[in-house]
Amino acid sequence: MNLKVIAFDADDTLFINEPYFQETEQKFCGLMEDYLSHQGISQELFKVEIDNLKIYGYGIKAYILSMIEAAMKISNNTIPVEVIEKIIEYGKELLEKPIELLDGVEETLNALHGKYKLVVATKGDLLDQRRKLHDSGLGHYFHHIEVMSDKQEKDYSDLIKRLDIQPSEFFMIGNSLKSDVLPVLAIGGHAVHIPFHTTWAHERIDYKVEHKNFNTFEKMIDVLKRLQ
Repeated sequence: MNLKVIAFDADDTLFINEPYFQETEQKFCGLMEDYLSHQGISQELFKVEIDNLKIYGYGIKAYILSMIEAAMKISNNTIPVEVIEKIIEYGKELLEKPIELLDGVEETLNALHGKYKLVVATKGDLLDQRRKLHDSGLGHYFHHIEVMSDKQEKDYSDLIKRLDIQPSEFFMIGNSLKSDVLPVLAIGGHAVHIPFHTTWAHERIDYKVEHKNFNTFEKMIDVLKRLQ
């Protein structure tokens, strides 16, 4: 491989994220349980989230708005203002969660730093993702931080053009096969999947990925076997 750029997803690749959302969802379900079962509430919230992606995109602020909208739908617009205040409080708690690095992340970045151009390629809210990277203490490892509105083939192609490299010189590492692997392979790049123990339903696929430019490793540090 003639690689020049190693790109990392952020959430659930560099640091923990999805468990915090699931914790918040459980609190939301408890808040709304007079109207529906927890399963029904979760299904309604997920539907609202997906419908809103094209408007709000990804991230905690979009999630807060979707929780409020779901609460209004579930309650047939009878939800008390105190409940909306509680939902906003849950969202602010999410925004203030501590950053917990995943095992082997800093050791891997330290080993690769100076040998490749390292970048972050992640979805979400720009302000929040920059805050998390700052608080993580990892920012100095990265040449470039790209907070993407989505992770489709075109989004990666645009990023690669901005980095002034060829797709074959781009190597993506992430926990989502749907967002971090498949579109990168489709445009001629290389990708590694590092599974996280929990994955948002929207990011799941139901088939096995097989490609000459693809590997799966259980731990971040194992990526070095492929790159050194």
